[in-house]
Amino acid sequence: MNKGQDIELTREFVVAESAHMRDVMAKVERIAGFRTTVLINGESGTGKDLIARAIHLYSPFRNSPFVSVNCAALPATLFESELFGHTRGAFSGAVKDKHGFFTEANGGTLVLEEVGEIPLASQAKLLRVLQEGTFRKLGALTESKSDARIIATTSEDLHHAVVEGRFREDLYYRLNIVPLELKPLRERVEDILPLANRFLQEAGVPQGLDAVSEQIRAEMLKYDWPGNVRELQNVIERSVIMSDGKHIEIVSPTVRKRLASDEVTLSLPVDALSIKQALAYVVPEIESALIKRALRLTGNNRTRAAKLLEISHRSLLYKLKSYNCG
Repeated sequence: MNKGQDIELTREFVVAESAHMRDVMAKVERIAGFRTTVLINGESGTGKDLIARAIHLYSPFRNSPFVSVNCAALPATLFESELFGHTRGAFSGAVKDKHGFFTEANGGTLVLEEVGEIPLASQAKLLRVLQEGTFRKLGALTESKSDARIIATTSEDLHHAVVEGRFREDLYYRLNIVPLELKPLRERVEDILPLANRFLQEAGVPQGLDAVSEQIRAEMLKYDWPGNVRELQNVIERSVIMSDGKHIEIVSPTVRKRLASDEVTLSLPVDALSIKQALAYVVPEIESALIKRALRLTGNNRTRAAKLLEISHRSLLYKLKSYNCG
């Protein structure tokens, strides 16, 4: 595969419409040919894993293994075994030899997701591999080698973790040779609609954004997407599932926020002095107003309205009858 093919393949899953993402991809192209360690920092859901894979695809060793491990998901007691491997009998339960991630990624790329979650006791061994390219399996008498290119990702401030004593300073500087920062989606608004279009098509909507109203598109641009790209993808997928196949109404916190923020006129009597009395008047009016808006947003589809309100269909029918609003 030549460089041009790498670029086209990478563009299939990396959206880079914003100036920030174009700059990130330019850096990816420059650094991919080197085996130097890269540290990718960004909030959860910003696409750090995709950028790590892009670096691998741009590299000369693109056809070698690409191994990604979530450090936060590994139990501290098994971390070294999973990372470096072990020999038979190294500990209770080690019934056969096991290759670790460093061996599996040899010659290719090893991604350490959420590297800040590595136990402090294991960080020294990781540092040694980065510095010398050698490690020892648990229970082994000889050294093993690995020339895997290391890409570390983190959603926390590792420098702050160093100050707090949770992360080794020498390891931090060894990982931070080439830093890449991914801004949250709210700071690269130009990527929101292209990403939405990509996710719609992946979810089986060939017309993409053409199936979404201009009003919904505007709301998507205004929403701050605290869950970043991952939240956007989940919202699109859920919306497609709930749609009638022709028109897509984006079911997201921004819709709920609009529902909740619409003006609701309350007829609270002046003699309702206690909290209990006030709630007896306020709750039905608010629920009735939200139900009417949910029905309007879903084209009077009660099943979809119930899902939007996050209540059961049976509960919705009961409330419609109680409030006489259906």
